[in-house]
Amino acid sequence: MSQADVSYSCGSCGYPLNLTSSNRIATSIGSEYRKSVEKGLISFLSVDLSRFTQVDEVHCFPVSWGRHRSKTKLLCRKCGVHIGYGYGDAPALCGFDSPDSSSAAFRKFTIKIRALQPSDETDRESFGLTCHRWLNIQNLNRRSLQFPCSFGIVGTSSLSQSCTNINSFHLYRILARFQHLEYLSLSGCIEILDSALSYLKPYGSKLQTLCLDCCFKISDYGISLVGDGCPFLTTISLYRCSITDTGLEALANACLALRHVNLAYCACISDSGLRALSQGCRELQAVKISNCRGVSGVGLRGCSSTLVYIDAECCNLEPEGIMSIVSGGGLKFLNIASLSCSNFRNGLEAIGNGFAARLKILNLRMCRSVTDASIVAIAKGCPQLQEWNLALCHEVRVLGWASIGSNCHNLKKLHVNRCRNLCHQGLQALRDGCKELSVLYMSRNSQISDTALELFKLYRCNVEIKAEEVMSVGPNWDSIDEST
Repeated sequence: MSQADVSYSCGSCGYPLNLTSSNRIATSIGSEYRKSVEKGLISFLSVDLSRFTQVDEVHCFPVSWGRHRSKTKLLCRKCGVHIGYGYGDAPALCGFDSPDSSSAAFRKFTIKIRALQPSDETDRESFGLTCHRWLNIQNLNRRSLQFPCSFGIVGTSSLSQSCTNINSFHLYRILARFQHLEYLSLSGCIEILDSALSYLKPYGSKLQTLCLDCCFKISDYGISLVGDGCPFLTTISLYRCSITDTGLEALANACLALRHVNLAYCACISDSGLRALSQGCRELQAVKISNCRGVSGVGLRGCSSTLVYIDAECCNLEPEGIMSIVSGGGLKFLNIASLSCSNFRNGLEAIGNGFAARLKILNLRMCRSVTDASIVAIAKGCPQLQEWNLALCHEVRVLGWASIGSNCHNLKKLHVNRCRNLCHQGLQALRDGCKELSVLYMSRNSQISDTALELFKLYRCNVEIKAEEVMSVGPNWDSIDEST
């Protein structure tokens, strides 16, 4: 801007406010000035209070301080639009004297940039440049963006709301404006097409997290565009998307830094796509493939030791697939609840073969056919196990419970709800072992009498017995890094 003073008027009605650039606080030019501009504010030493309507807001300090701080809202005297604030400390005790409303009582004034316009026509271009720079700073500072229809805010019911019709043009405008985004959630934006993702290449290269949950019109081509435009992507969520192994292979070839991948309910995914992902992305840490019925698990054979989290609930896993899942040796969380294979009896012994020695949380809920042989192998081979969900595992008998009591020295939480073959002898084995146990989830165990339960409480008064049945265990998807 020029050295000559610039006089400002109300940006709404043009009423002269007698604000001049010479009265701006110049001592804070630098980092403090930049912070103020980022907030859309300019500070002044003095203003002509006759040009404003004043509304006092008094904030009291503790009585022992004997002071109050006045904050006066400044409104345009003509149209009443909010222009800014005046700040000052008055020496009176709060509640006894009213603050001085003269200009001298204020230490400084903060004025909103958007509430001003230059009085002189020749100054408007330079002022417009200041506003433009302010908006540009705002745009450059934004790192994350999540639409109201995203499930993280209002849940899946938002699919019926009108805010879901974000289209290609909207996405273009957003990406063009916020070119430094690192997190973008389009979850629930069911009208987004493959073509919209082409704008990621010129504008989305800094994205690290992309959520496309329930974007039903996104296909393999759209996922290939994501790979081309977001080479530094570390997290992607494709829950219920209509992608196949082709799209997954394109993503794995382009985004080598991927760490978290959510493929839950992607019905067209198979072991071929998982193989491309596990072999191409060697920093992979977490994979969700729950309800992917075409997955047997063998696609994860030879996975990296960085893989610590696998959610494969309701998958058609095979014994060889289980062996492949734990082959990396770094697994800490495994969910294979509701294992679909009906003849899957001793196939879980692979978990205890030494490759899952770091396992801390294991969910076998509703694995009804798992036998004592598998339980014994896991109890011996997973010494770091801290939580184990065995609810509705009906084939676990005394030998299995005894092995848990004898070998699971770090177990803190155990779920045994509705286990038909948990008897008095099995409960006694748990009571005499599992010295670190703090919570036992237990309900509707037909062979356990009230007397046996009270005896357990007597001997292990430090163990909390909860009747609730927990459906899912382990860390939340959003906090995997912190929990592992």
